Amino acid sequence: MRILIVNGPNLNLLGKREPQIYGNQSFEAYLDELKSKISAELDYFQSNIEGELINCLQQSTHDGIVINAGGYTHTSVAIRDCIEAITPPVIEVHISNISAREEFRHCSLISSVSIGCIFGFGLKGYELALNYFVKK
Repeated sequence: MRILIVNGPNLNLLGKREPQIYGNQSFEAYLDELKSKISAELDYFQSNIEGELINCLQQSTHDGIVINAGGYTHTSVAIRDCIEAITPPVIEVHISNISAREEFRHCSLISSVSIGCIFGFGLKGYELALNYFVKK
């Protein structure tokens, strides 16, 4: 099984940006932990550029995709349409509980085209999503 993790804008700053919300660990360090826990091949892509995220999603031949689209979650019809158009199933993950934050973060354009959504469990949300694919 091959699973792709896609992180959007500013998630390259995990461990530095607002640690009270996002924690102190970089995603790369967390990814190493995930690779030791999950019995699947994990690929990772991060970009701050919307079109690069779309290209990555469109080119995916993975069995599943875990996406944290960051701020694009609330604004990108293009990423939403891409997820709806591709074959691999997608799980939306957010480190914080977007429903408990600023009102503009309450609306996710990609939730309705994802097979599931995990919000508010910190980095653990990625592991929960990956385990869904592995144990499915």
